[in-house]
Amino acid sequence: MIQRNQMAQSAAAGAVAAPRVSVDVQTRVVNQVYTWMTLGLALTATVGYYVSGNEMLRNIIFSNNLILIGLVIAQLGIVVGLSAGINRMSGSVATGLFILYSALTGLTFSAIFMVYTSSSIASTFFVTSGTFAAMSVFGHTTKRDLTKLGNIAFMALIGIILASLVNMFMQNSMLELVISVIGVLLFTGLTAYDAQRIKEMAAMVTDGESEAKVSVMGALSLYLNFINLFLMLLRFLGVARDE
Repeated sequence: MIQRNQMAQSAAAGAVAAPRVSVDVQTRVVNQVYTWMTLGLALTATVGYYVSGNEMLRNIIFSNNLILIGLVIAQLGIVVGLSAGINRMSGSVATGLFILYSALTGLTFSAIFMVYTSSSIASTFFVTSGTFAAMSVFGHTTKRDLTKLGNIAFMALIGIILASLVNMFMQNSMLELVISVIGVLLFTGLTAYDAQRIKEMAAMVTDGESEAKVSVMGALSLYLNFINLFLMLLRFLGVARDE
């Protein structure tokens, strides 16, 4: 599920220009970013919960590995497509792709509702929300340049992806624990870095079109941070169903 793509940063930055805008416009863009992120998470949770309770849909999705692989490829394709093509697409298309990505993630996310108890999912969500909110505030308010943190986190992300792929075959519980611990720290740091980066990009929008693109790409970055932080924490806090 780790689909955090660094290309989203350069793509979103390319959608804006140099002149700075008023504080009111900057605040509006930042608010739009968090609004879209929240709507995306709500859509993912709603779709996931609905699918988990629908036996027919569950059978369609999880009875055939090709369907699951297709969903994962589609999700990756949307992230890469948005990141690489944001400057060539309209804001409305970018928004539509983000909504589609959130819905597709909900289909695969339904497995979580089938594996873990509702109470442990809820408690993990609240822990994730609190951590995410704290790091977002830190990223928006700190005077320290977090660029170095972002670069280090990106290198760590590559390491986690490779380690996760290796552990798919090894099934080593200790390696999984290490990946989870590093993952929590990684996505916590990325949240602060992205919050600062989004604030800076929001200060340089030039028109409604670039505003829409920055809002969507910023929302996608934060959405991926939240989802992955939630999944990492769920490995520690999640309680499996008795079934």
